[in-house]
Amino acid sequence: MKKITIPTTKVIVDELEIGDQILLSGKMLTGRDAALPRLVKSMENGKKLIDIQGAALMHTAVSDAGIAPTTSNKEEIEGNIPYLAKAGLLIHIGKGNLSENTVKSLGDAGAIFVVTPPVAALLTSKVKSKKVAAFEEEGMEAIFELEVEEIPGIVAVAHGKSIY
Repeated sequence: MKKITIPTTKVIVDELEIGDQILLSGKMLTGRDAALPRLVKSMENGKKLIDIQGAALMHTAVSDAGIAPTTSNKEEIEGNIPYLAKAGLLIHIGKGNLSENTVKSLGDAGAIFVVTPPVAALLTSKVKSKKVAAFEEEGMEAIFELEVEEIPGIVAVAHGKSIY
């Protein structure tokens, strides 16, 4: 297992290969269908609501029941991955197969896609603290900043190639 502290750097991400098993620790963002399109739109309009440089973002909602990745190839999520990667978000975490275009976009941006076990109890036990970072009115689908310790994952997309 490779231990990665987030936020991270392109140098660290460039060393990762498809199939690498990783443990992510540090400040991780969350977002999914409701919040990610809003985040990208605000960035396109020049508003910096949160710092995404070197960040990791899990495609999930956050509730008292816990966290678990949602399907990343939904249009509202996958459609925003290329923009966020180009803007500096280096680690995208979720589940499912991404399109060839998204795989290429991640490679061009030097970003990766990580799959993690969809086991809410395991992942929730790794969350040390949480706070709303943007779009509080979206409730559990707001963008949260989580302090996490050793979230497990497997690199599924890196350097323009996919494990699928």
